[in-house]
Amino acid sequence: MTQSLKGRSVVVTGGSKGIGKGIARVFALSGAKVAIIARHADQAEAAAAEIGHGAFGVVGDVTSLASIEGALAAAAARNAGIDVLCANAGIFPQARLEDMTSEQWDAVVDTNLKGTFHAVRAAVPYLKKSDQGRIVLTSSITGPVTGFPGWSHYGATKAGQLGFMRTACIELAKYGITVNAVMPGNIVTEGLAGLGEDYQKTMAASIPLKRLGTVEDIGHAALYFASKEAGYVTGQTIIVDGGQILPESLEALA
Repeated sequence: MTQSLKGRSVVVTGGSKGIGKGIARVFALSGAKVAIIARHADQAEAAAAEIGHGAFGVVGDVTSLASIEGALAAAAARNAGIDVLCANAGIFPQARLEDMTSEQWDAVVDTNLKGTFHAVRAAVPYLKKSDQGRIVLTSSITGPVTGFPGWSHYGATKAGQLGFMRTACIELAKYGITVNAVMPGNIVTEGLAGLGEDYQKTMAASIPLKRLGTVEDIGHAALYFASKEAGYVTGQTIIVDGGQILPESLEALA
């Protein structure tokens, strides 16, 4: 599987931190040519420098179709095309329903859901030219499977990504392009750290494997979907959560 990604051109949106940077690192270590797309040049370049292995940063904002088209054009020009799009960019500010504003709702939808559409729409012309065209979405267990107070807007977008995926994979199958999604559980990132140590301990206690996931755990799942070996897999999801969604209650883990 590692060899099938060697030399392939990979774009990771939202790749300057968190899960995106983990995905970018796994692909880079597998020999892929990785473009890290982020809204801020300094963050994209810093992540690329940290990862090394030829990774480079490109400025792009998934909320703007023109912006992400420009970013993918730059990545394609440098890497002679695009073989894999990892549509990862996302935000998850907390806001309870009774306090949430329309502006807060729109900001999450624009980045997480519309941003996914923009990235895929912009990547298709390049992926059609590849003999191993792959799209990997970063969804979540929150929304499609579980819920959490303060994340109704986030959950809606992550469920929406899967609805989008199931039709996109049908439309793009004629070009040999596959579309799949990774659904992370609780992963150790900068964003999770902001929820506090007590939250992390509580979540780890509710996971059968008794630990939170790493960004590399998600990266390896994305790597599988992007591989040559997964060429007959499309419209599918992989939950990467240490078994978090399985216990009926904490008593099941006693």
